[in-house]
Parts: sequence; C-alpha cells; structure tokens
Amino acid sequence: MSTAGAPPAWAACDPYTAALRSGRGPLFLRHADGRLLPLEVERWCADADAVDRAALARCEGTVLDVGCGPGRLVAELAAQGRTVLGVDVSEAAVTRTITVGGQALRRSVFGPLPAEGRWGTVLLMDGNVGIGGDPGALLRRMAQLLRPGGLLIAETDPEDVDEHAEVRVVRHDREAAGDPFPWARIGTPALLGIADRAGWRTAAQWTAGGRRFVALRTPGPRSTSSSAEPPKSTAVISSQRPR
Repeated sequence: MSTAGAPPAWAACDPYTAALRSGRGPLFLRHADGRLLPLEVERWCADADAVDRAALARCEGTVLDVGCGPGRLVAELAAQGRTVLGVDVSEAAVTRTITVGGQALRRSVFGPLPAEGRWGTVLLMDGNVGIGGDPGALLRRMAQLLRPGGLLIAETDPEDVDEHAEVRVVRHDREAAGDPFPWARIGTPALLGIADRAGWRTAAQWTAGGRRFVALRTPGPRSTSSSAEPPKSTAVISSQRPR
C-alpha cells in the first residue's frame, strides 16, 4: 500500500503514461512468475459504453471515482449534470480526464481527499478494487469517504479469485519495468465475504457484458433507495465540484 498522498511506483511508469496518452495498448500487469494480465486501455480511453452507463445509473448523490484513469466515467456523469470528481495517482490520467470534460485531482485514495465522509457514491471500477493489494483495507477507506448509508459500486474480477501479488506495468513479457507494487484480483464471492465481515450491506450484484459488479452500502441510516436499483429519473446538479 502506498503511503498517504504518495503516488506508487507505477504512477509515472512510461508504458502506462504512453498508453493513456495514445489511447492504445497493449499493456499488462506482469506478475513475478511471468504471468501477464491484460489491461483494457482502449475501452478505458473510449466513451462510456452501455454497461458503464447502466452501472452509473445506480449512483446516488455526489460521486467520487477512485482510480478514474482516463476519465470516461467522470466525463459521462458530468455530461449528465451530476456532481462528480475523479482521483488518480497518474498525472496523465488526470490530464486526460480534464480534457474529456471531467474534474479530477492527482491524489492517492489513502491520502486526504475532498468531502471525506460526505460522498453519496464511490466507484471502484475497472479492477480498482485491487488498489493497494488489500481489499479489506480499501473497504475501510471507502467507509471513511462515504456518508452513512452511502453506496460503493465495485467491479469485481470475472473469475472467482482472491489473489494478492506484486506486479509491474509492462507492454510485453520481456520489457524491463519499474519497481513492483501490490495489487489484488478479487471476485464477487471473496469481496462479499470481506464486506460482510466488515459490516457492509449487499445492495445488489449483477453481471453485464462479461463484467461483474457489486453494490455495497455502508453501515448507517438507509437512504430512500436501499436497493441500488437504477433511479427512474436523474436529478440535474449544476455544479460539478463537490461541496
């Protein structure tokens, strides 16, 4: 896990920065044993797709996108008039998010963030539930960011895995890379088990387009919509900056 406010080693990794700037891969997370986990750079750098929009329709109140990457989700929510902020440790990611019409800050999720304890929804999409390599610690941090009864929407691994490892960002298997950093791959059953032991309530779980998601609610007063179902209408909020 990175120290508070300090970007991890991969944040300035040339392959990652180059991929975000070009919008193209290939890009992988390389494990110590040589396994390569492909990263979907082209999808991340495209506009939000139907699967993304269906997940975003479940958002409640102000939205914080943790590990926003190139900003497609932040831009989509901003275009809908939602109050949304992205945070990412990569300067290239933050720059691209702002370029496509969103608001973003270069911050570690484990460092100080705006409006802590007042966010209505926090997003952990595109594998970001693996940030820091310790999903339990990450869930504890999410609880600090959300208001009581707030909603966490997390995209889990398509496989039922619970894997913690040191990885590096690379373009191919023979490429020299920077320092390793901790990462986790976790499927829905394992994440729900961790969440249940920590007192989170499962609001929903679903699969769409080959991707898997869960919605979790922090302990505390229930909101008027406790099922995390897509709202019938979306209120338009004029400001895109969290208050």
